[in-house]
Amino acid sequence: MDNFSLTTKRIVIGHLTVCQGCCCGNTENGRPPVPVEWLKKEWRARGLLRRVQLSISGCVGPCDVPNVVNISNETGTLWLGQISEFQQYQALVDWASRCKDAGELVPLPKEFRRHILHPFRNPESNSMESLLLR
Repeated sequence: MDNFSLTTKRIVIGHLTVCQGCCCGNTENGRPPVPVEWLKKEWRARGLLRRVQLSISGCVGPCDVPNVVNISNETGTLWLGQISEFQQYQALVDWASRCKDAGELVPLPKEFRRHILHPFRNPESNSMESLLLR
């Protein structure tokens, strides 16, 4: 930690960012809903905030893929898109609970493999994918 000029008292094992911007969750435009209040309630009820941070964000892009979720840790960021069903959000909360119990990010359920999103030029450079999708 001495390599950084700033540190935090709360060291998390991961960070989940859920987009609720211009497109994600915009049901008026035919996009699937994002259960923001339910997510925040579940995150608090399961005591996840101190280990796996949750952020509800404005637009994280790309806007042509609805309902984007980012999972980050010290090795990088995994992007997921088209998270369109409530059961998928439930699976993410259950996954975060398993991570909390394990003290590290554990592999995501295999159902999320088809939701991997590569928003950058070189999709081979994402080390998070190999970590979370064993």
